[in-house]
Amino acid sequence: MKNNRMLPNTRMIQFRDIGDSKLGHLTPLEAEGDIPFPIRRVYYITRVPRDMTRGFHSHRQLEQVLICLHGSVKIRVKTPFEEQVVELSNPAEGLFIGHMVWREMFDFSDGAVLMVLASEHYSELDYIRCYDDYEVEAISYFQSKIEMRE
Repeated sequence: MKNNRMLPNTRMIQFRDIGDSKLGHLTPLEAEGDIPFPIRRVYYITRVPRDMTRGFHSHRQLEQVLICLHGSVKIRVKTPFEEQVVELSNPAEGLFIGHMVWREMFDFSDGAVLMVLASEHYSELDYIRCYDDYEVEAISYFQSKIEMRE
């Protein structure tokens, strides 16, 4: 991603990339260091058909870092006020997605592997799966953050 401006509660994280073309690469990830939270859950998404879009949800409390370990995938992140598409294709960088950010994953390349590191164990209660419901909660959430800064 070339544009450095990111949506609220999102940011790109660059990880250490140790190695070269002869030896290969090692990318260490440490919780509460490289990853800005204790990791309580790890999962990965594979074998997604190219025309499939996944996600379509937000989290109230969960924080995540998405890392494309192989291939590429695009991530649409949205607030009620703006949206952005980030392409992940470098396993030495990750996309941090914090509270109340809508996400959709699409345009998976053949063989893409998307790993997700999560701050919490799975809880269906933390998900917002209807965009209209999300918008109501997110407008209130982001407006309260703006008011706190003023």
